[in-house]
Amino acid sequence: MWTRAELKSRGKESIKRNYWIVVLVALVAGIINGQLTGNASYRGMKNEIENAGWDGGTMDLLTSPQFLVILTALLGILVVFFVGFTLIKIFVGNPLLVGCNRFFVENSDRKARFGLLGMAFQGGNYSNIVLTMFLRNLFVWLWTLLLIIPGIVKSYSYSMIPYILAENPSISRERAFEISRKMMDGQKFDAFVLDLSFIGWMILSAFTCGILDIFYVVPYRQTTWAELYKVNREMALQNGIASPEELRGFPFYQ
Repeated sequence: MWTRAELKSRGKESIKRNYWIVVLVALVAGIINGQLTGNASYRGMKNEIENAGWDGGTMDLLTSPQFLVILTALLGILVVFFVGFTLIKIFVGNPLLVGCNRFFVENSDRKARFGLLGMAFQGGNYSNIVLTMFLRNLFVWLWTLLLIIPGIVKSYSYSMIPYILAENPSISRERAFEISRKMMDGQKFDAFVLDLSFIGWMILSAFTCGILDIFYVVPYRQTTWAELYKVNREMALQNGIASPEELRGFPFYQ
């Protein structure tokens, strides 16, 4: 069984091994996962609105036909951007995330290549990766719609799927889900606490406008989670959860 201290210690070593490439790959993964700290200021928005003169006297303008036309157009633009962003995430972001995870696991034992980010677009398994990752995100989202807590639980239950796909891009989506669930059986709360252990760093990063996120916090979390996958991988093989043909290893395992 793993401990947070062991995983985080090995994660730090992975960062030191290939620092600037790790930072760059973590930046890509952080953007895709939305892990970079946001720093929007309500007070600043309030001041901007007040300075622009938006007070009670503008209600006539807000209810005018011209304003409604403009509002409808803006909403339409937002919908187009949302749909476009979603499609980019499905067909580009998720495959890149699988490549990022491949990089982090390989970099655990040796300096990995930045080019590993594109592994999902090679080898003829692109469609399987896209569909499996899409279903993973969809199922988590649907569980979250029911209740927040089940959505969080499912997100941890399916958290190993991108790593499994990184190791075996041709694995069936049914087996990817099954192996991930069994890997995380009894570990979801521990993984949640592992994430909580980074909160102090996240708070500190907020005071640096997210700079610390880019250069340390997100790489630290990504490399630590790669170490968690390595532990779960070995346990899955030892306990018969997955076969050597399914988790066939990365180059450094051979």
